[in-house]
Amino acid sequence: MQFRFFDQTIRINMPTRAALTAEVRQRLRAGEGFALATVNLDHLAKMTASAGFARVYGAQDLVVADGWPVVALSRLAGRQVDLMPGSDLVVPLCRLAAEEGARVALVGSTDQALRDAAGVLQGTVSGLNIVLTVAPSGVFDPDGEEAAGILRALGDAGVQLCFLALGAPKQESFAARGRVLAPAVGFASIGAGLDFLGGHQVRAPRLMRRLGLEWLWRMLSSPARMVPRYARSAAVLPVQAVRALRLRWFGE
Repeated sequence: MQFRFFDQTIRINMPTRAALTAEVRQRLRAGEGFALATVNLDHLAKMTASAGFARVYGAQDLVVADGWPVVALSRLAGRQVDLMPGSDLVVPLCRLAAEEGARVALVGSTDQALRDAAGVLQGTVSGLNIVLTVAPSGVFDPDGEEAAGILRALGDAGVQLCFLALGAPKQESFAARGRVLAPAVGFASIGAGLDFLGGHQVRAPRLMRRLGLEWLWRMLSSPARMVPRYARSAAVLPVQAVRALRLRWFGE
């Protein structure tokens, strides 16, 4: 599955969980970094409006589908992909890191949320080695000196897998910069995944997630923030649906 924005083609190049697991394992063993992004409808809306964000997304090494709308678009295109929300990837990737003896870092959110998430993860995943947690300042700029300092700290600590809970587009921008300044680090952009783990945000019940209604839960939980976001996201669906059908019929 692929999307086109400005001069960038964004491909979901990790269509299955098995493919993602194999690729991340290989990179951890080789000491090779990566940037993993979880594309969702909000990201598609942001890329529609921002050539800069589209370029940042084009710099991601691994892209998976986060959200039922993206999965539905892939089905329209005849190129079905697995649903892999970033929040659902944290524990499996931590298990993979523990198996490979990889050093892990958590970046984003708040100090308390990171401590709580680290406690949950270390209690869940035997042998998990979290060596660094960093909560950036409230004026964090992924292109600024603070970000450069964090990237240096990741390299100095020998981190191989770093979870980024900075929100889009900051986390993807930081990961793209990290591929240059900290090339041995694997960056996984997982949004609110760490806040969910630590109990600082409440995720939708499992049944609602299975029914594809997590968006409704989030909208009702934070209407002032989420209603405008979902309205912008919904506006891009018709165009993306037409493009998906063209991809199916003509391979464009």
